[in-house]
Amino acid sequence: MQFSEKRNITRWIIIMASFVIVALILWNTYSFFQIFKNEERLKMELWAKSQETLINANQYTDVDLPLQIIQTASIPIIVTEKDSIINTKNIDEDVLKDKTKLQRFLQKLKNQNDPIVLQISEGRTHSLYYGDSSLLNKLKYYPVALLLIIFLFGGLVYNFYRSTKMATQNKLWAGMAKETAHQIGTPLSSLIGWLEIMKADNVAETTIVEIEKDITRLQTITDRFSKIGSEPILEKRNIIEETEQSFDYLKSRFSKQVEFSFKAPEKPIMVLLNPALHSWTVENLVKNAIDAMKGRGKLSVVIESDSTEVKILVADTGKGIPKNQFKRVFEPGFTTKKRGWGLGLSLTKRIVEEYHKGKIKVAHSEIDKGTTMQITFKKA
Repeated sequence: MQFSEKRNITRWIIIMASFVIVALILWNTYSFFQIFKNEERLKMELWAKSQETLINANQYTDVDLPLQIIQTASIPIIVTEKDSIINTKNIDEDVLKDKTKLQRFLQKLKNQNDPIVLQISEGRTHSLYYGDSSLLNKLKYYPVALLLIIFLFGGLVYNFYRSTKMATQNKLWAGMAKETAHQIGTPLSSLIGWLEIMKADNVAETTIVEIEKDITRLQTITDRFSKIGSEPILEKRNIIEETEQSFDYLKSRFSKQVEFSFKAPEKPIMVLLNPALHSWTVENLVKNAIDAMKGRGKLSVVIESDSTEVKILVADTGKGIPKNQFKRVFEPGFTTKKRGWGLGLSLTKRIVEEYHKGKIKVAHSEIDKGTTMQITFKKA
């Protein structure tokens, strides 16, 4: 049996054991409640016997003990004769003053417990109705409080398990990213060497310029991967210039069937950025937009700003996103593509929110009309 299977079996055993323990605790609480309730009824029966003794007492009867029992009772009591209230005990004054409230309280006592019959004399009986004591009423809420504590504990355990799992996944992705950067570095160094040979052989300048651009791009990608899992250095940069550079590079490498447009204020807007990671953010959003349009449509990048914040809006005319998936698109592994890994937007969210302390969201989307993604940064 594999280790993962053993771990799953152990996990299910723990869960089942937890449910059994909870069931036993609740059953024990219910049993205790019933025992206490039965004891209160015995007390009321003893109180009723004492009441009968006092009513039927004569000069030779010792009434000290019955009087003590009656005086020490703290349970709410109403005594009736032929549905008429003839005596009460341990009931609030505001209830006693209002006949309607008193009748309602009597009905409440009738619903709580069966009456105890007092035999006063031959052919004459009283009915004693009693309610639950304050202690018994408090005990009613004990199982609820216990369940809330158990759910809270379960939630804490789940959150701890989930955060531990996410931390493990993050370490794995960071390790894979750094290893990818290391692996790309070797052939990249070789390509740089071959480029120098091409220059010496007088290869066409336009060819060399384009190859240099792609090598620079590979160096940027390597730099990006090397930064995953570590705290990136943020620099005060003009976000318009940084965004436009990435936009122009992508624009020159995609089909002419995509109509690109870029709009931004003329004045520079300074933001604390890591240029390599911000370029990755723009690239992910632009590529997602082009994929959503299936390589044909209109794509616009608009930069807006106010006194404290700057917004980057990436809009497309693609298939759109259902409203119930606005948040899910940023979850790791979520994708609508047949061959997608579901990592692009998840990684973008991490770069924007964790590394740059910004915000990213689906600003607007309509099915078969398009989507607008929005990134927000604080001005430096």
